[in-house]
Amino acid sequence: MSIINILSPHVADLIAAGEVVERPASVVKELCENALDAGAKNVTVEIRGGGTALVRVRDDGCGMSPEDAGVAFLRHATSKLRDERDLEAIATMGFRGEALAAISAVSKVRLTTKQRGAESGTLVTLEAGEITDMQPFGCPDGTTMEVRELFYNTPARQKFLKSDRAETAACQAAALRCALAHPEVSFRFIRDGEEQFFSPGDGRQDSCLYALLGRALAADMLSCVGEREGAAVSGYVSSPSAGRGSRAMQFFFCNGRAIRSQLLQAALEQAYKNTLLTGRFPACVLYLTLPYGSVDVNVHPAKTEVKFTDERKVFDTVYYAVLSALAGEERAKAPSAELPDSIRPREGFYQSMSAEDFRAKNAAAPARSSGASKPPSGSWRPTGLRAPDPSWQERLDLKSRNVSSFEPKSPAAQGPTVPAGSRIVEKAVQNVEKPRLPDHKILGEAMKTYILVERGEDLILIDKHAAHERMIFDRLKAQDRAVMAQSLLVPVTLRPDAADAELLERNAALLSSLGFEIEPYGEADFVVRALPADIDAADVSGAIEEICEKLRRGGAPKAEEARDEILHTVACKAAIKAGWDNAPEELERLVEAVLSGAVKYCPHGRPVSAVLTKKELDKLFRRIV
Repeated sequence: MSIINILSPHVADLIAAGEVVERPASVVKELCENALDAGAKNVTVEIRGGGTALVRVRDDGCGMSPEDAGVAFLRHATSKLRDERDLEAIATMGFRGEALAAISAVSKVRLTTKQRGAESGTLVTLEAGEITDMQPFGCPDGTTMEVRELFYNTPARQKFLKSDRAETAACQAAALRCALAHPEVSFRFIRDGEEQFFSPGDGRQDSCLYALLGRALAADMLSCVGEREGAAVSGYVSSPSAGRGSRAMQFFFCNGRAIRSQLLQAALEQAYKNTLLTGRFPACVLYLTLPYGSVDVNVHPAKTEVKFTDERKVFDTVYYAVLSALAGEERAKAPSAELPDSIRPREGFYQSMSAEDFRAKNAAAPARSSGASKPPSGSWRPTGLRAPDPSWQERLDLKSRNVSSFEPKSPAAQGPTVPAGSRIVEKAVQNVEKPRLPDHKILGEAMKTYILVERGEDLILIDKHAAHERMIFDRLKAQDRAVMAQSLLVPVTLRPDAADAELLERNAALLSSLGFEIEPYGEADFVVRALPADIDAADVSGAIEEICEKLRRGGAPKAEEARDEILHTVACKAAIKAGWDNAPEELERLVEAVLSGAVKYCPHGRPVSAVLTKKELDKLFRRIV
C-alpha cells in the first residue's frame, strides 16, 4: 500500500501561504511591493482590527486588464519574469508569483483594477483562493486590493497571532519600510480610520526621513554618501551623541528593497567603534545601490535576506561612507586653533610667575574695609600653582567649631571660656581613636575611568563603572520586595516598534514589580509614569529601548532570566559613568568592595579589575630580565 500522498492544490496553497503570509504585516508588505512594481506614485494603506479584519492597499499604478486580473491569483503567475535568465538580474520587488495566491488562499479578497485609458475596470472577488465573481466595474485608474478575515480558514495560524496592538504596529512598520525605501512615492497609512503617517513623495531622502521618523531623530542625523567600485551608498546616520538603546532604528535598503543584513550592520557599527557608549547603537537610513546582477534576492520567500557576490566591496562602501560622515561632524565641531589677539595671553605670562611672586602679589593687594588681606573678587590664579593648603591642625580646628560632640555637656563642666582651636581640639584629638590605616593606597584615576590602587607590590586598576554597576545589581537582586519607584513629574511618551510593543505588553507585570509603570497610551504609544528610583529620568527612553533589546535577543526568557536582564539595565543606568568626577569617599567604597572580593565581575561578566605586579612592571621597564 502506498503511503506517499499527493496533496491537493488547495492544501498546497495553504502550505505555501504559511511561508509567504506569516501575519497581517506580510500582506501589507506584499501588496505595497506590487503597487511599487506597478509604477504607482501614490499608495494608501488602510488596516482594521490589527490587519486581520481588513487590509486595503490602493495605488494609482498601471492597473490590470480583465485577462490579467483573472489569472493574477494563480500560483507562479507573474509579470516580472519570463525565463531563468531573468533570475540573474532581478530589478523588481516581486518575482515569485506566489504572494497573491498565498494571500487569497487564507482570506476573502476583493480586487478592483483599471488600466490607464481603458473604458472600465474589473471587479474580482475570491474566497479561499477560488474566484466567486468577476465582472466589469467602474473604478479609477490603478488597483485596490481588499483582504478581509485573514486566516479565517486556518485556525492554527490565527492562534499564533499577537494582540491587535502588536499586529497593528507590525503592519505600520512594514508600510513604513516600503515608504522609506521609495522617497519618490507618496505613502499614506491609516489605522482604524485615523491617519498615522504620510510621506510627501518628492524624491528627497531628508524630507521622507523627517515625515516618517520624526523631527527628533531627523535632527540628530548626518548625511552619508559614498561610492566604491560600482557600489554606491547614500542616506543618513545618527550622530554618536544620539546613540540608541536598540537597533530598531537601523534601516537598510538595497536597490529599493528593505533588507536585513548582518554584513551592513557590522559595517555600520564598526565605523562607530570607540565613539559610542557600550550598549548604545547607531540609527541609520542607508540606501545601497548595486548592479542587479551582483545581488541575489532569491534567498527566502519574504525577500528580505539577500546575498552579495562581493561582500568585501559592499562592506567597505558602507564602512568608509559612514566613517566619512562621522569625520565630517568632528571637523565641524573642532574649535579653531587660533585665538584672537585680544584674548591670547602673552607668551610665558603664566609660567613666569613664581610662588613667591604670587604670595607677594596677593599681599600687596589693596586691603578691604574689614582689614582682611585677600585677592580681589575674580582674581586669576597662575596655571600649575595653588594656594597653600591649611595645615592639618587648622582643618581640625575649623571642623571642631561645628561639631557638637566637642562642646562641654553642661555649664558646670564647661569651665572658663576657651578660644576655639586650643584645648578643646587637643582634648578631642586625645579622645578620638586613631583610624586604622588601610592596607592599600588610592593613587588617583586614569582617564576618569580606572581607579589606580597600590597594595603591597601590586598596582590594581579598577573600572569604576563596572564595579558600581555590580554593587547596584547585587543590591537590587537581593531585595525580597518590589524595587522602589519614583513617579515622573512629566510622564514620558514612547512609540516603540511592533516587536518592542509586544515585549512591553507581555512583560508588563514584571516591569511593574521592578519599578517601571508603563501603560498603553492610544493605539501605538506607551506612557512611562514611574521609574526605578536609581535611574535618572533623563535615561528613560534609552533604558526602555535597552530592556526591549535584551528581552528580544533572549527570545522568550524565563521569569528569573527576564528579571535579571532588566536589573542589568537598571544597574547600568544607575551606576557612575566613565568620565565623571567622583568624591574620594565614593572611590574608597568601590575599592574596598573590589579588594574584599565582594565584587569581581560586572553583571555582564566583564572583570572589574586588573593587577600589575611589581615584577611585571620591572620586566616591562627591563629592570629585571
